[in-house]
Amino acid sequence: MSMMRSVVLFAVAALFEIGGAWLVWQGVREHRGWAWIGAGVLALGAYGFVATLQPDANFGRILAAYGGVFVAGSLLWGMAVDGFRPDRWDVAGALVCLAGVAVIMYAPRDA
Repeated sequence: MSMMRSVVLFAVAALFEIGGAWLVWQGVREHRGWAWIGAGVLALGAYGFVATLQPDANFGRILAAYGGVFVAGSLLWGMAVDGFRPDRWDVAGALVCLAGVAVIMYAPRDA
């Protein structure tokens, strides 16, 4: 159950961080205004909080693994929200990143 909880927390964190960054992007680059920027800042803060809920207590491990989730999640967000179409190299890179997440977070450890 701990691994499933961790995976769900990574997904929620990705939603907050990628969504927050997208909202700030929309507010600044697409001139949607301060309300969008403020919502983005709040979502980014929520991401920081969600990351602390991971079962593993090692900050460096959590953030390193989350980097791979962020890569794959960003491509998915772009597809869903902005009409981005990744090429095979984008997909291959995302899969490599997710494999890295699996090794960093879920490989058996002696401790």
